[in-house]
Amino acid sequence: MATSRRDKADSYTQRAHREGYPARSVYKLEEINAAHRLIKPGDTVLDVGAAPGSWTLFTHRELIKGKGKIVSVDLNPLSLDPIPPTVISFTGDAFSKEIRAHLVEEGPYDAIISDAAPMTTGNRIVDTTRSEYLAEQVVLLASEQLRMHGNMVIKIFQGGGEQEVLRKMRTIFQKAKAFKPKASRDDSFEIFLIGLDRKA
Repeated sequence: MATSRRDKADSYTQRAHREGYPARSVYKLEEINAAHRLIKPGDTVLDVGAAPGSWTLFTHRELIKGKGKIVSVDLNPLSLDPIPPTVISFTGDAFSKEIRAHLVEEGPYDAIISDAAPMTTGNRIVDTTRSEYLAEQVVLLASEQLRMHGNMVIKIFQGGGEQEVLRKMRTIFQKAKAFKPKASRDDSFEIFLIGLDRKA
C-alpha cells in the first residue's frame, strides 16, 4: 500500500517532538500570533479544544511568559506532564452548562484561542457543518466572555460557512479576517478566523 505524505512525520512534526510539544499545531499559533499579536504577557487566555495541549503549552512558554493565566478545556485531558502552573484545565464540553459555568468563573478573558475540530466522518458536508457549529459556539463565548480590546482566533473548515461566521465576528471586533498558516498541511481545508480588538 502506498504511503501518503500525511502519514510521514514532516518537518513541523519533527520539530514539535524536539521542542517538547504534543502536536505540530503549535506552529500555526506561533505564526498567527507573530502576524497579529493576539496574546501578550500577563493575559488571561481561554483555549477551547485544547487537547493534546500544544497551544496551551506554547502560550505558557512563549506568550504570557508566566505572568497570566490559561484556562484550557477539551473533551479529552491535556497530554502535558506536568501541566504548567499558569494552566487551569477542565475536561468536558466547553458549551455545556456545567463547564461553561467554570469558564465564566475564571473569566473574563483577554484572548480566546481555538484549534477545535469536530470528529470527521469523511463526508465534507457533514464535517464542514459540524466545524461551523463549533466556530459559532466559540464566537458566542467570545461575545460573552472576552474583554474590550480582546482578540480571538478560531479554526473552521473551508466551505463550512466561514463567511457567515466572519460576518458575525465583524459585529464584535474592529477587524476580522481569514488566515491560512504556512504550518497547515497543503491538503488541509482548515482555515483560521481572527478577530482583533473587541468592540465596546
